[in-house]
Amino acid sequence: MAIISKKLVPDVALIDPVITTTMNSNMTVYTGFDILSHSIEAYVSNASSPITDVHSIEAIKLFSSNILPCIKDPKNPKFRGNLMLASLHAGLVFSNASLGLVNAMAHSLGGLMDLPHGGCNALLLEHVVNFNYSSDPARYLKISQCIEVVDSTDKYGLINAISQLKIKTGVTQTLKEIGVRENDIPQLAQKTMNDPCTITNPVIPKKSDVEEIFKNAL
Repeated sequence: MAIISKKLVPDVALIDPVITTTMNSNMTVYTGFDILSHSIEAYVSNASSPITDVHSIEAIKLFSSNILPCIKDPKNPKFRGNLMLASLHAGLVFSNASLGLVNAMAHSLGGLMDLPHGGCNALLLEHVVNFNYSSDPARYLKISQCIEVVDSTDKYGLINAISQLKIKTGVTQTLKEIGVRENDIPQLAQKTMNDPCTITNPVIPKKSDVEEIFKNAL
């Protein structure tokens, strides 16, 4: 269950990349994909705006150019700082434009399997992009250009770029391999439909659509 309240918003947030240098590689990758999913989903959200778009694009660029170098050199303050800045940009956008199906599905998946949220996002991201792409190809093309895919002319270029980033960062498991069973999918889909992030997905899904996306990720 997602808990949303203005009472949870802090008066002050200290953005310090130094404290992230003690994170292990897996947590760096998972939080990195959280940045990417927040940025992409806010950019294509039906509540996006020209103001949030600026931050979304910058977050995607910073993530894609710094995640691999950061994994190779985890103590490097430049790479850590750029990822922290990307996280800040992404936080600004999803706080104002909300998110979509990736995060809605990841909320239910993480709750069921007790998994890191960013890891759940990574497992689902390209499958949701595949579902949403036709709603606004121009926006997804812009995302493709920001993460420097080789073939950015169609959705498969973007999907392949996300898949390659996952492979290069060690995110190779499927939902089945982490313990999700096909008979878990109906309850996962129902919780997703009740999640507030679903409302701002660029395509308002039916429960059967969500079930199909989960099945594709098995």
